Parts: sequence; structure tokens; C-alpha cells
Amino acid sequence: MDGLVADLMAEGAELDSLVAELRAAGWEVGTPAAGWTVAHQISHLAWTDRWTLLAARDPKGFAAALEREFADGMAAVDQGAAEGVGEEPAALLRRWRAGRAEVARVLAEVPADVRLPWFGPPMKARSMLTARLMETWAHGQDVADALGADRTPTDRLRHIAHLGVRTVGFAFAAHGLPAPTAPIRFELRSPGGELWAWGEENAADRVSGPALDFCLLVTQRRHPDDLALTVEGDTANAWLPRAQAFAGPPGEGRKPLRRH
Repeated sequence: MDGLVADLMAEGAELDSLVAELRAAGWEVGTPAAGWTVAHQISHLAWTDRWTLLAARDPKGFAAALEREFADGMAAVDQGAAEGVGEEPAALLRRWRAGRAEVARVLAEVPADVRLPWFGPPMKARSMLTARLMETWAHGQDVADALGADRTPTDRLRHIAHLGVRTVGFAFAAHGLPAPTAPIRFELRSPGGELWAWGEENAADRVSGPALDFCLLVTQRRHPDDLALTVEGDTANAWLPRAQAFAGPPGEGRKPLRRH
């Protein structure tokens, strides 16, 4: 848990470094998420941190708030992202910093066997920390793309890759399909050159390639055509366009960046 908390904090600090010195105009730059500026991205993370703290501190209150605020569907997500758009960037930055620090502290204290409510299936604190890291990295990618910044991939990607593997069944369910019965073998090359592997070694269905590309896939930050992933087998190929490591309804994904 200590290592995971440290990785979450490091992921937040990396994104923080991209926006900390931005002038007001920089916060208004559009990102690859349609209609979302840099300010929307950071505001969304701060909003999600608030929901995370509610889930950890008051599960019944979380359920009541979920029923109330999502009565009209997913519009609440865009509303949460819009909260910080008119806010002074310095104030939004302070709010996000305070929230993410509190999330790390509170989740580290949740008993290991307790499941917390969420927008998807309930999760233990370790999985919630991993999900927060995944979302911070994914929205950080949007910000980096918007600002034309290059990010150096780190071994923190292993947390996101693990979540992508664990959510294969969920990705099918999000599309109203039964979980696959055929096992999939995942073999990913880490940023440092190490092999990360999940699943049965002799499985006929396989996904292999750079861990970075896999993480871009499961967070839907790149179209599959733009990724150097090798996919074999009917089940793996059916999963590829549906891959989704985040909670909620299926995302729209991204259009291809290049022509084939």
C-alpha cells in the first residue's frame, strides 16, 4: 500500500508540473476530450477526489448522492468538470492539490477487506488507489497532448496495465455482453524493458506490445489503429475496441491520428 500511495502521489505531482506555471490562457486550451479545456481536466480530477472521499467516509451518503446527482444520467460528470472553469487557476490548483493529498491519506487508512462504493462495482482501497492513479495518468495525457508536452513513461504504468487486465469482463459487460470464457494472455514490455505478463501462458488469445500503448488503449486515449499492439484470437479481438479500465458507461474513444 505504501508503494501504491507513493506512486499515486508521484503521478499527481507529474501532472501538477505541467500546469503549475500555466498562465490563464493555458488553462483555456482545448484538450482531446471534446469540449474540455485544461481547466476542465483538473476540475474533473478534483471533483472525482471529492466523490472518492465521500465513498471512503460515508458509503451511505455516497449512495444517496449518486442517486440524487445522477438521476438524469452522466450529465453530472460534465457539470463536475465545469465547476473549476470559472475559478481562478491558483484556487483550482490549490483545491486539487488538497483533495488528492487527502485521498491518498484516507484510502491508506481504509481496512484492507472493506469494499467502497463507486460508479461501477464496489472496490477495495487498493483498487480505488489504482483507479485514482489510472485516472490521473489518463487525464494527464489529455493535458500533455493539449500543451504539446512529452511525458516519459514510468513503471507506474504497471498499475494501469493491471487494471486493464482485471477489467476485461467489465469492458464486455459495459456493452451488454457476457464476460468471455476464453482466457487471454497479456505480455507487455515495460518502459524499462522488463516483461510484464498476465494470464495463462498457453492461451490461444493473446495481446502483446508496449505497456504504454496498452495503457493508452484501456484508458481510451488512443485509437487501437495508432498503437503497436499485436492481438491474436477471437476473444482478444472482440475485446480490443471495447477495452475500458474506467468505471461508467462505454466511452466514445478517440479517432485515429493517422491514416492506414
